[in-house]
Amino acid sequence: MKIITIYALPQQGVNSSPEAGRWEGLRVIVHRRLLQLAGSVKGPIAACVGLGLAVSAAYVAQAVLLAAALSALVRGDVPAVVRLVAWTFAVIVTRAALLWARESVTVWAGAVIKARLRDRLIAHLARLGPAHLTGARTGHVQTTLVDGVEGLDPYYSRYLPQVVVTFCVPVALVGWLFTVNAAAAAILAVAVASVLIIPRFWDATLLKRGRGRWTAFAELASDHLEAMQGMATLRAFGAVDTLGARLARRAHDLYVTTMRQLRISLVETGISALFIQAGTAGAILAATTAGSAWEAFAVLVITVECFRPVKNLSDAWHAGYLGITAVDGIEDLLSASPAVEDRGRRNDFPAVATITFERVTFTYPGAEHPAVRDVGFTVEHGRTVALVGPSGAGKSTLAALLQRHYDPGQGTISIGGVDIRDLTLDALRGGIAVVAQDTYLFHGTVAENLRLARPDATDEELAAAARLAAAHDFIAELPDGYDTRVGERGTTLSGGQRQRLAIARALLADAPVLVLDEATSHVDARTEQALSEVRRGRTCLMIAHRPDTIRQADHVVVLENGTVLEAVA
Repeated sequence: MKIITIYALPQQGVNSSPEAGRWEGLRVIVHRRLLQLAGSVKGPIAACVGLGLAVSAAYVAQAVLLAAALSALVRGDVPAVVRLVAWTFAVIVTRAALLWARESVTVWAGAVIKARLRDRLIAHLARLGPAHLTGARTGHVQTTLVDGVEGLDPYYSRYLPQVVVTFCVPVALVGWLFTVNAAAAAILAVAVASVLIIPRFWDATLLKRGRGRWTAFAELASDHLEAMQGMATLRAFGAVDTLGARLARRAHDLYVTTMRQLRISLVETGISALFIQAGTAGAILAATTAGSAWEAFAVLVITVECFRPVKNLSDAWHAGYLGITAVDGIEDLLSASPAVEDRGRRNDFPAVATITFERVTFTYPGAEHPAVRDVGFTVEHGRTVALVGPSGAGKSTLAALLQRHYDPGQGTISIGGVDIRDLTLDALRGGIAVVAQDTYLFHGTVAENLRLARPDATDEELAAAARLAAAHDFIAELPDGYDTRVGERGTTLSGGQRQRLAIARALLADAPVLVLDEATSHVDARTEQALSEVRRGRTCLMIAHRPDTIRQADHVVVLENGTVLEAVA
């Protein structure tokens, strides 16, 4: 990850020498990657910048008018005082309107930014597919998508606009002040530069520890999520207190890390306050030699307005700090490459869905031995082939390869004579329906979960599919029928009921290829008959252990240690 620098900054990880570390502190933190992410949100950011500059202009106008009014009061020019005070009140009213508009636009920009970033991250996560999630902790990904993006809201909507305001307003004011009192302007210029540069030496340490804190925070969030999801298991083995104590220790470590960051942040704040007060005092002392009251008052009010954007930048930095520390997690997610590239050109699924595995060999990333090796067999169109064998024989791996969650290292998989890599992923996966052993249901109604397969399905079509899957009767007995919420992961239903809904969903999908991955583990004879209806007319790859299920297949392929042991007709 590269960082755009205002002064000098080596690339992250390129140079870890003390000299490099010292120069790393000399920067305003503007991440190149975050600016690239902001490509779709430049409009909202520009609106925040414009209103920020307008608010600063109103503050400056008020300050100048007050200086002029005080100068007129010293001269005894009462009409001028009244006129200038009236203009001051008009500017105050205008500023109030601008402040309201700025806050409204900031909130709007934050909402737009979060929505667009989350859409982009979730779309990329969908491209990565299940292969990515098998190597990542769900809680870590969730924390990045929720807390990380939430933290980027103030970075984009407040911090970046304030950076522009801070580099525009003080420069303009100091430049103008040189025409009023050169000595005061010189002192003010040194103070403003010092308050912007010197505290930045601490930012390198703060950011480094912040990244460590974010990692610890994400890991703790992952542990808590796993604890909640596995509470039944923890209680069954009496491990609740043990895990609770471990989570408490990790939470305490996170607290200690946060307090260390806070101490560094307070040092930085104290140094900034010192330069602000010293600069203000020095400019005012220089103004005491001014030849007129106007100069003295102008120096006083302009000094305040020079430091206002600087203090606002500090506030915005702390508000956007969480997002800055979370950027590594967002960067890791966005830079991850899909296990398979969608380079297919065919959008039409083959009409004759004969599946052929030809000398297929595949090794999972990081594994020493192939999961499947030199596997070859054919599933004729409209026929069912059962894959059998012990756990770890490669059955589920072949099903995953058919859906292109991975690509084989050697060999080819074709459907209707077409290499599945020539099909677009949407076309391939749209032609394959899956009924898995562990059925996933979303926290919605029965109807919503069924319509995942076909959003435009009518109520009558839902009921027809449910009847074929032997699910309609128990659905009708639910409190709200098809409008009953099934709970997260379908926890309000039994295992058999969840699988019947999965079968009904596969019927609605009406795909020419069907993958049954231990789909009969929780069903009775009636539901197994429903599966026969689902298989009718479809090319089916069935992973099974039950003898009754295996006997329903047209052919049986026996796997052992990733190779085909025998094929039985």
